[in-house]
Amino acid sequence: MLKDLIIRNRSVRGYDPSVKIPRDELADMIDCARLSASSRNVQPLKYYISNEGRSVEILNGLIHYGRRLPGITLPFKGTEPPAFIVICLDTSINSSKQIFIRDVGIAAEAITLRAAELGYGACMIGNFSPDEVKAQLGFSEEIDPMLIISIGKSVEDIRLVDLGPDGNTDYYRDDAGTHFVPKRSLEDIILPSSDK
Repeated sequence: MLKDLIIRNRSVRGYDPSVKIPRDELADMIDCARLSASSRNVQPLKYYISNEGRSVEILNGLIHYGRRLPGITLPFKGTEPPAFIVICLDTSINSSKQIFIRDVGIAAEAITLRAAELGYGACMIGNFSPDEVKAQLGFSEEIDPMLIISIGKSVEDIRLVDLGPDGNTDYYRDDAGTHFVPKRSLEDIILPSSDK
């Protein structure tokens, strides 16, 4: 069921690097993004697949995970992601980042849900330098990296928990390394209706 996939679709920051992700599976994830909605149906997004060789090393060196976890640098050595999809805006089609940031979110959700359905974990990463990614991967001038998604077989235990009374939404880890993600209650996010 879709809701089960959504629950499984957590931000994974530790992977089994021995489990390689075939290019055709990554292309299938992108195909789910391609078939999803696009603002005004302009479809200005392009995708870069990295699942072997130097590009994986480059991207692992350029991303930063879990900045809300003080004193921890992720991924831990030996748990680096084996694959990436870089979502890019092709500015030769349309240069309006403000409008098409919505498309990036829609595409990323489609990709990560398909990854979850295939038994993988993923993480949407916005903490990177677009100029550095562009230069290191040799993108042409009109291709702007917008979001990086790491993909692989998760080695993490990630659990959703209710938001505490203090209202703190920061994720955290216990001494065993279990990753906890506080979520607001359904009642707290539905606005009252003016209908009587």
